[in-house]
Amino acid sequence: MDQSLHRVVDLVSPSSQDILNLGVEEARQLLLAEDSAATGRIEGSFALVARQGEKVCLARSLDRPLRYFLAKEVSGPLLVVAERIDEIEEFLKQEGYGDQFHPSYTRMAPAHHVTHLRLIGCPDPNPVYRRFFDPPRATSPADLEVIGERYVGALYGEIRDWVENVPQGEPLGVMFSGGLDSGAVLLCLFRALLDLGQSPSRLKAFTLAVDGGGADAAQAREFLKRVELEMLGEEVVVAARELDPLEAVAVIEDYKPLDVECATMVMALARALRHRYPEWKYLVDGDGGDENLKDYPIEENPELTIRSVVGNSMLYQEGWGVGAIKHSQTFSGGLSRGCVRGYAPLARYGFRTFSPNTRPRVIAEAEAIPFAELTQGSHERLYALKGEVLRRGVMAHTGFELPVFEKRRFQHGAASGGVLAERFADSPETYRDHFFRLFT
Repeated sequence: MDQSLHRVVDLVSPSSQDILNLGVEEARQLLLAEDSAATGRIEGSFALVARQGEKVCLARSLDRPLRYFLAKEVSGPLLVVAERIDEIEEFLKQEGYGDQFHPSYTRMAPAHHVTHLRLIGCPDPNPVYRRFFDPPRATSPADLEVIGERYVGALYGEIRDWVENVPQGEPLGVMFSGGLDSGAVLLCLFRALLDLGQSPSRLKAFTLAVDGGGADAAQAREFLKRVELEMLGEEVVVAARELDPLEAVAVIEDYKPLDVECATMVMALARALRHRYPEWKYLVDGDGGDENLKDYPIEENPELTIRSVVGNSMLYQEGWGVGAIKHSQTFSGGLSRGCVRGYAPLARYGFRTFSPNTRPRVIAEAEAIPFAELTQGSHERLYALKGEVLRRGVMAHTGFELPVFEKRRFQHGAASGGVLAERFADSPETYRDHFFRLFT
């Protein structure tokens, strides 16, 4: 006989939820509503599970992972939900079901969707996804002043709301390269503290410098000099020997080379900060800014054209979408997959993170930008657009003239080219093979 769902085990700690406008149980009830807009009312960072009889719903924000696995017991199905694959594996081993586990059988709940599971028998039906965030596209006028004011206004609003929910007096750190995203976040955070009547002396801008090198250190100093905020800067020097990409593979439980490289740097910075500041809790980053304003080199990905980049909703945030052939059920897609590169290393060292660019209000303003009209099929116009939007918006909301430097990835700015070549693998298969060896 078919049996209804027997057990749901939620391994996500309620204390890790960072919901700004609701209690955790209130938020869970919104997942069960048939109205998609109900889940969209949850503000903040969350990874939630809700159950109503045989119906189970999962949802998460873009900035963090949520994974699940279905095992079989004599008495019925067992659904295990966690942030990490190794947490699921360990629980199954403790319950005597380790032989049922394989990492490729785990599933990642995609961001911006409620994942509906109705586990009523064997074989189990596929999950059903209900989108709860679907912003309209290209609704803003093709006016960079208006676009900048609206986009950075949303960014500033998210930062201010978050600051109001952080206990006063807690120190705040920004992972700071001097680039556009971390720069805009730092200046908006500085302004929010002043506007709320709080002291910006609790704020620091942390810049990673491997072996004291990398271009970011000098760029960060120049940025802070131009805006006359040198007192916020703090350089964090780590030795190249501390960069361990295989450790990063284990922490993020993924093997995409660019994410592994980024996570390796985040691990080094987090470890150094934890050693330097044992009680520090809150870190802010600019993750998601490149995805929002489509600032990735299209030429590096043979699957992409400028038409696909500007013509597909939230392509960089979600990948090709949950219904696409190329969507990975194990890892999700886009930043929905890549969010672990920052979240997991920082969580490993006990930091609570905030990525304001990943919040729906900010993404909605990005989606409203008429990219096709502004770029007219030009890669160069697309790549220049981000600096123009942020520069105008930051001036409108903070009064600062945002310094604009040449774009580079975090891992490329934190270390010299020689260090990168020495510490990171030549072949992507190195990371993939190591990932699967972790679970054999």
